[in-house]
This record gives sequence, C-alpha cells and structure tokens, in this order.
Amino acid sequence: MRQLHTPWQIDAATGLVAGARQVPSCNYDERPDGVAPDLIIVHGISVPPGAYGGPWIDRLFTNCLSPHEHPYFATIADLKVSSHLLVRRDGEVVQYVPLHLRAWHAGASSYQGRSRCNDFSVGIELEGADDAAYEPAQYRVLADLIAVLCAAYPSLSTSRVVGHSDVAPGRKTDPGPAFDWRRLHALLRVCRR
Repeated sequence: MRQLHTPWQIDAATGLVAGARQVPSCNYDERPDGVAPDLIIVHGISVPPGAYGGPWIDRLFTNCLSPHEHPYFATIADLKVSSHLLVRRDGEVVQYVPLHLRAWHAGASSYQGRSRCNDFSVGIELEGADDAAYEPAQYRVLADLIAVLCAAYPSLSTSRVVGHSDVAPGRKTDPGPAFDWRRLHALLRVCRR
C-alpha cells in the first residue's frame, strides 16, 4: 500500500478519526462480543432531500431535529439513527460514533447470508442524493478514509465496500445510481499501491 498523505488518522483503541469534526451521537451500542467490523457500507444522505449544508444531518444523528423546522422533518424527527462518519460535499469529515462501536445506519439488512449488518460494519454517509452527482472531493476523501480504515482494522478490506442498497435491496437505494463505483474502485487501486 502506498504511503497516504491524508489528515485522517485512526486510533484503533478509541475508534476516533483524528482530523474529523466530532459530533457525538447517543444512537449506538456495543458490537456483539468478538465481532470486528469487516464490511464498509456507503450511504447517501441529504436532509431535507436534495438540500446540502446546514446543521440538519448533525441534528438528525444527535436526536435534535425539530419536526417544526421543515415539513419533511416531521417524518424523520423521531428516528434513532446514526453513522460512524459523514463526508460532506466539500470533503469535510464528521464523526458521530467511534468505529469500534455499533452505529445504527443499516437497519434491517443482510450481506452474504449474514443479517444485522450494523453488527459487523462501518457506516460512511456521503452528503448527497441518489440522482445527483457526488463531488470529486467526496470520492478522494472516501477512498482515503477506506484506506486508513483498512490499515487500522485488519478485518476490513477494500474489496468489502458496498452500498446501502446492497445490504437492504428493495428498502434502500443509496448511494444511488449517481454514485460512481468505478471512480471509487480506481481511487482504491491507487491507495493499494
């Protein structure tokens, strides 16, 4: 693997990503005993749909989203959800849950015959929508994060990166058809050199 020149460093003991803005969520719990993350799930999120920027994702993942601030918020304000990481449109990284803990991002899910994907996965949200192109900065940061995750946690591999739609088909569509998997895989091949 080539030497990465990235601000992201992971402390495997604490599960924290140095360089990420920390916004602690209470929507997490312990992984099952003896279970290490061995899958990375890429998501797409915009709150409200199609809107970028603003405090809304942080507020959703910290249970502080007021149902009165936007009509859409009334439909999601009571959800108890989180993700380990978010990559904003400009490449900023936000961390909500330490990586060694179980974030609540995949919901009812299954991958290669294993259900409850939250038990064994790291969730990375990309600020975006199924039908809108993601930003170049997001691909670069996502590839770098995946590379440092794989270096910090030997159970993870660049070959085990999937979309939310892959673990919850029919229920979820993100990161959507606008997400360029070829571009991500090309960046990951560069990271492995």
